[in-house]
Amino acid sequence: QVHLAESGGGLVQAGGSLRLSCAASGSIFSVDEMAWFRQAPGKQRELVAGITKSGRTRYADSVKGRFTISRVNAENTIYLQMNSLEPGDTAVYYCQADLVLNRREAPVARWGQGTQVTVST
Repeated sequence: QVHLAESGGGLVQAGGSLRLSCAASGSIFSVDEMAWFRQAPGKQRELVAGITKSGRTRYADSVKGRFTISRVNAENTIYLQMNSLEPGDTAVYYCQADLVLNRREAPVARWGQGTQVTVST
């Protein structure tokens, strides 16, 4: 059984910063790409940022220059440093990981339970 544990959400004023973390644990052979998604009320879930095992990153246009994703492979952990937060960033943030559970198997996607980020004006 595998588990993605998220932490770091909360309430912050516009212009402030938060740092999210997500750690994958359990019976895992390896971890491919890990990513952060978010879902605001009434909207579809969208990709915020992703990072591969080799460190290649991708970002949504709306967060480029403000958010930074990083990763510690030895700990199967990713971080999302969020600066210059805006009310439009308010959402539940979900960690997603492509996990290889056994050698020679294709990766499977797993999700965390989500952490609320609220940015006030």
